[in-house]
Amino acid sequence: MSNTLKEIAQQLQVANKKVQLIYAFNGTGKTRLSREFKDLISPSPEEGEVEELSRNKILYYNAFTEDLFYWDNDLEEDDEPKLKIQPNSFTDWVLREQGRDQQMIGHFQHLTDDKLTPKFNEDFSEVRFSYQRGNADDSENIKISKGEESCFIWSVFCSLQDLVVETLNIPEEIDRETDQFDQLEYVFIDDPVSSLDENHLIQLAVDISELVKNSQSDLKFIITTHNPLFYNVLHNEFGSDDRSRGYRREKCKKWFLKKLEDGTNDLVEHRSEAPFSYHLHLKGELEKAVSSGSVDKYHFNYLRNILEKTTIFLGYDRWGELLPQKNDGSANPYETRLVNLRSHSKYINEEVKELTEDDKRVLGRLVKHLDIIYKPDLTDIDPLV
Repeated sequence: MSNTLKEIAQQLQVANKKVQLIYAFNGTGKTRLSREFKDLISPSPEEGEVEELSRNKILYYNAFTEDLFYWDNDLEEDDEPKLKIQPNSFTDWVLREQGRDQQMIGHFQHLTDDKLTPKFNEDFSEVRFSYQRGNADDSENIKISKGEESCFIWSVFCSLQDLVVETLNIPEEIDRETDQFDQLEYVFIDDPVSSLDENHLIQLAVDISELVKNSQSDLKFIITTHNPLFYNVLHNEFGSDDRSRGYRREKCKKWFLKKLEDGTNDLVEHRSEAPFSYHLHLKGELEKAVSSGSVDKYHFNYLRNILEKTTIFLGYDRWGELLPQKNDGSANPYETRLVNLRSHSKYINEEVKELTEDDKRVLGRLVKHLDIIYKPDLTDIDPLV
């Protein structure tokens, strides 16, 4: 069913679940959905009204959160790179007012390396990083990787979540150390897995599931991701009861957010108890596109994605070996080149703006060929049910 992101935000609110898990491809609108949901729960004030901080009702982590941090690379001296924090109420609240900097550092080292140490300045407007090995190889004022930077920013938000859950787990408001969370209704987490390796990604998913299950209040969580592994770990964690903490799997609702051709979106419930089969989902999207005649260039990316992952799984050297073979056993060079041309942006000057009928015919043939690669019982699975 076609919906605007505003309507989908309303759908999530009506679902009224402890946690809602959403899978969507990049570019589908996850970050925009987080903004629509924020505006739904805590609308901007009308002119003349007193502005209420949105965090009073909803906390959200998305690309805009990461924009609060930027590097001063010390280009002249190349000696003291530091991560700057733009003036904002969010980090002031977490680090300065709530004093969660040490807990944040603990989260960061848990996801990266216990020897990689951040150090804030006095007003928490910037942070430098060092590598403390405990010997002559200690490194001061280093620039961390993009993945480590993402972990650092996430850790600031994560330390706040811990405080929120701890506080709201105290049932009587009068017994809480602060009343700043009393009106909080939602935590919206949009794709916190940028640049993480698989081991740390799994750890992050487990940590988030632990946080949600530890929450005994009416606080609700919405988590979106484009990463199949991250989604599946959370799917498994939220799909089983944890009676010791009062968590039941019916408290979780799982979705797929899809972008339709007209620019609207569809939110489809994932009803299966089985994890999400990413390659089967892509295969299903390809089959629907071929069947309806609505093939586009990005469908070659889907096909290339399936072929590359299957090549690794089956132990082939090159994905071209999975394509239909000529009589001498070699791959058809035309089909291999076509998939390359239509799935690689570096060939953009060689691409035509629209697919030809021959392009569509070849794609349809290759999609049908996938049935030869996969077992028949697997190709009958609908990844969305």
